[in-house]
Amino acid sequence: MPASKAMSTLRFAIDAGVAEIVLNRPDKMNAMNAAMVRELIAALESVESEGARACLVRGEGKAFCSGRDLSDADPLHEDGEQILREEFNPLMAAMAGVAVPTIAAVQGACLGTGLGLAMACDIVYAADDARVGSPFARIGAVLDSGAHRALVSRIGPHRTLELVYTGRLLSGREAAAWGLVNRSVAGGDLARRTRDLAASIARGPTSAFKESKAIVRRMLDAPMSFEDVLAAEAAAQGRASRTHDYQVGISAFLEKRRPSFTGS
Repeated sequence: MPASKAMSTLRFAIDAGVAEIVLNRPDKMNAMNAAMVRELIAALESVESEGARACLVRGEGKAFCSGRDLSDADPLHEDGEQILREEFNPLMAAMAGVAVPTIAAVQGACLGTGLGLAMACDIVYAADDARVGSPFARIGAVLDSGAHRALVSRIGPHRTLELVYTGRLLSGREAAAWGLVNRSVAGGDLARRTRDLAASIARGPTSAFKESKAIVRRMLDAPMSFEDVLAAEAAAQGRASRTHDYQVGISAFLEKRRPSFTGS
């Protein structure tokens, strides 16, 4: 049976191993206020504890997330560092730290903290006409929410600084062509395509997927020599070889039948 939780700014449900987190402030283009940040962190903490094997994050309405809700901003008195350190940085770390595979479905505006949230996911599909970026040049703010690392690693420093200096937003098609997102799809197909992807991943050997995700994260966080990567892969393979899915998968291959993975 699907599991769901009622929240004021989100919808959260788990069905057939897929957790779906829906940003649900469509009248505000899903801008993040303090309540949404708290509820997002709580939902992300529930993904694994409630047995999900994949997680899909999407937005209700015309936008994925337009960034921080600036209606609560106090530019004359607020401390930008404190806001990031205490509120948004923990959210981005929680999103990046989810052990199971994560997918973002991006439509409309994906800006600021919304961009950071999407970039912290493993896979990003964007609607062809999505608007992706951080137009902080218009408000005198600095690109944040981990976007510097995501952009530099995916599109290079020259393109990153072009977007920072100009405030230019990329369409979903452009973001896919640049390699910022995995692919762009017709807006009407986005929810179906990403739900199908999440369901397919959740049916796979997710224990092995989690091992690969952990290795990739280690490589992003600190330099690893080729020997370090080989050692990490060997250790991960050792753990995988003691799982049910490893035994089922190899046996099914040898017997020329389809495996039925459990994620354990």
